[in-house]
Amino acid sequence: MKINIYIDGFNLYYGALKGTSYKWLNLADMCRLLLPEGEINQIEYFSARVKARPDDIEQPRRQELYFRALRTIPNLSIFLGFFSVHKTWMRLAEPMADGTEKVKVIKTEEKGSDVNIATHMLRDGFLGLYDMAVLISNDSDLCEPLNIVVNELHLPVGILNPFEEASKELVKYAAFTKTIREGVLKVSQFPQTLTDAKGVFHKPRAWEVISPDDPNAVQAPAVSP
Repeated sequence: MKINIYIDGFNLYYGALKGTSYKWLNLADMCRLLLPEGEINQIEYFSARVKARPDDIEQPRRQELYFRALRTIPNLSIFLGFFSVHKTWMRLAEPMADGTEKVKVIKTEEKGSDVNIATHMLRDGFLGLYDMAVLISNDSDLCEPLNIVVNELHLPVGILNPFEEASKELVKYAAFTKTIREGVLKVSQFPQTLTDAKGVFHKPRAWEVISPDDPNAVQAPAVSP
């Protein structure tokens, strides 16, 4: 069975990777462990470029190193949306003592990933490029493309869920659902040093932790990508 895998990068990060030492994740290895029966045809990874923050100016550099690592996987493609950052007024859950009910906030939203995933999954299904689609996400906004793939294209969809609790809406369309566990993440890491057409590069130092298997690693707190 030929399988195409569609990965919501930020959903995977916030569901399974944030606050862990497993951010240097080889997605191909993880998928092979979780889907041992099928032939993995294409892996499509959907994300957006992060921006430097005053308290973390290295964040974009770490993400770019991870993108370089992912590009060493021959059958993986990266598709990028964008971040929308704007100021808006929002209502407080409880008014302040002075009667203030609304405050102006900076709202950051990742745009494009869910639409891009839906578009690629449907296009690939209509073109007959897979026998099964596998979604790595727990975002219920993707229910309708799953509905079309399952009930109109008559192709199965599996879900690899980054969160402990699966979306009930997504599960309705799933041929199977598996939770991405820590053990799989642990054994699906890239080597600390990789080589691509640009040369040698390394796992970000901020992602390195002391490990019995790596006595030379540098301990650092877990940080965002």
